Amino acid sequence: MIRNLGFKLSVAAFLTLFYPAFIFAQKSNSSLQKDPSKRIQIAPESVFKSFREAGMKPVNHALTPTEKDKVTHAFTLLPPLHQRILKQHLQSISFMDNMPNTALTSPVDTAGATKIFNITFRASLFDENISQWATWKENTCFKQEADSNYSVRVEGGKMDGIVYVLLHEATHIIDVVTNITPHQTEAKAAMQPTAFTKDIWRLMNVPAEPYIDSLLEQTRFRSGKPVPISLAPGVYSRLSKTPFPSLYAMAAWSEDIAELATIYHLTTKLKQPFYIVVTQNDMELARYEPMKNALVRQRLDQLSTFYKP
Repeated sequence: MIRNLGFKLSVAAFLTLFYPAFIFAQKSNSSLQKDPSKRIQIAPESVFKSFREAGMKPVNHALTPTEKDKVTHAFTLLPPLHQRILKQHLQSISFMDNMPNTALTSPVDTAGATKIFNITFRASLFDENISQWATWKENTCFKQEADSNYSVRVEGGKMDGIVYVLLHEATHIIDVVTNITPHQTEAKAAMQPTAFTKDIWRLMNVPAEPYIDSLLEQTRFRSGKPVPISLAPGVYSRLSKTPFPSLYAMAAWSEDIAELATIYHLTTKLKQPFYIVVTQNDMELARYEPMKNALVRQRLDQLSTFYKP
């Protein structure tokens, strides 16, 4: 989640950019591994402190050889622009146990104008494939009702979960470095729209008027609260009438670009499935496949810069 309001720790914040005005993750280190996937360090102390202050007990996670291989592989699957920018703007990656959210991207204190970042991942992500992790995340949007027999499942293929999460976090860095979305310190501040946000977003976390829907506004990434799972068919029916690739994309324009880029790359370039299915008693009631949504597809041309050699 990229919100330039500063970092507010919440178990609902799955993918977060920590970008307060005067607090930085660590000092810049000019001696970097050529391969960003090898830049593994202990998470910045400021990150540990933030989690401790929220009542967590975070612990550094030392990677096994198998986990290191998964990290290396995930980096090789990134789009060309992501790979180029991370070589210049990613100082380190870290892994942590007992971390409340899935990933956290933090700016690095640098004396120069170059923006440098650390990404910290929750280590349990290594035990999940994309479908498992995405299904867990999606289900936090709903509260199960007694004897309803509803189920919400994401089919995202069997690639390692870190493939999805790294791509999402890396896109936040691309966004900050290249200004795909406007960047500001106040949520309610009016900003000149970019090509990506024009006619889609009114403010950084307020969609344009045509895409404000009374049911969608009740969902977790809009309201902070889950809705009854019996509403899930209607939720995805309403979502299909918007240009947003996921419920999470509706949290803010920064999440919108990260989700759109991730789901597009996963499906179109990596040839993986991505759709959400709602069932009751194993009978399918609703399905949302963002890459088949005409309003979503109208926005895909804006991702072409990610693939230029």
